[in-house]
Amino acid sequence: MDAVSFGKAGLKGWRAKVADAVAGPVARRTSVTDDQVRAAIGALFLALSVMYVAKAVKDLASNR
Repeated sequence: MDAVSFGKAGLKGWRAKVADAVAGPVARRTSVTDDQVRAAIGALFLALSVMYVAKAVKDLASNR
């Protein structure tokens, strides 16, 4: 699985709508493709999800 496919894998529902709305304008103004913009947005949402889960686990561990 290449980086573009990996980044786009998490784009479902409202996240996909955000990525679709942003990808075209950003790609036109930069030297990246629509797919690369969508992959970057997918990676950002993945990182935010990982941070959320890590914080929840940390909070759970500290309350024990």
